[in-house]
Amino acid sequence: MTENDAIQALGALAQQTRLRLFRLLVVAGPQGMTPSLMAQRLQVSPTALSFHLKQLSHAGLVHTERDGRHLIYRAAYGTMEDLMHFLTAECCHGQPCINLPAPHSLPANIMNTTHRPYNVLFLCVGNSARSIMAEAILNHLGHDQFKAYSAGSLPAGAVHPRALALLERNHYGVDGLRSKSWNEFAGPDAPVMDFVLTVCDKAAGEVCPVWPGHPASAHWGVADPVEAQGTEADIDRAFTVAFMTLSARISLLVNLPVAQLDRLALQRKLNAIADQTAGHT
Repeated sequence: MTENDAIQALGALAQQTRLRLFRLLVVAGPQGMTPSLMAQRLQVSPTALSFHLKQLSHAGLVHTERDGRHLIYRAAYGTMEDLMHFLTAECCHGQPCINLPAPHSLPANIMNTTHRPYNVLFLCVGNSARSIMAEAILNHLGHDQFKAYSAGSLPAGAVHPRALALLERNHYGVDGLRSKSWNEFAGPDAPVMDFVLTVCDKAAGEVCPVWPGHPASAHWGVADPVEAQGTEADIDRAFTVAFMTLSARISLLVNLPVAQLDRLALQRKLNAIADQTAGHT
């Protein structure tokens, strides 16, 4: 990063709404946010939001991508890290006076997990089918390398019987599976999450949960089989498609060389998994 780049980035952030907006996108993680959701969270008008997003985009702090009918905005983590290292380069003449992270490094909770499996949280809205199946599949395939959990932003309160039956037919353990709120994993005594994967379906207009903090994260959208309509065979097929899609993605996840990947490489791999298995949906 050059001095001019740093001045432009710092200038863009030197305004209260833009600073709050950028921090909101940082918390949202790689799944990003739509303009309507950002305007709602920040309580600003669409016109004001558009102006501030343009300023952040010109400074290289925000990326935009079209997802169907929606625009998705994401924080540019590479620019953020480059700015941090520009500001702290040669700090204290190389003396260890402060603990600086390595460029593009994984969060500490991923780098230092040799004593335990990687904790993975699957999130959706109801936590009754998709995220439940993902939890059971990863706990079966992940062996000692991964420990899976699941939760919902608006939990249904019960696991769907078709999801349980499908798991049992495929010889996956179902003991202990329950529909629960993601609040259980937000407290100080909760397991530290290394991965957070959302499995809600943006294409269907679902509002996916946004997990705070800095675990590795990705959006693995799967159509909700609970909403399937038609004959019994049609509904069973919807559950089977969701199960097969999640199985394919989780099989790729457990074979990733996580310890050998830096943050950006791991993020690319997680995003690519959804693209590689798009044919299963």
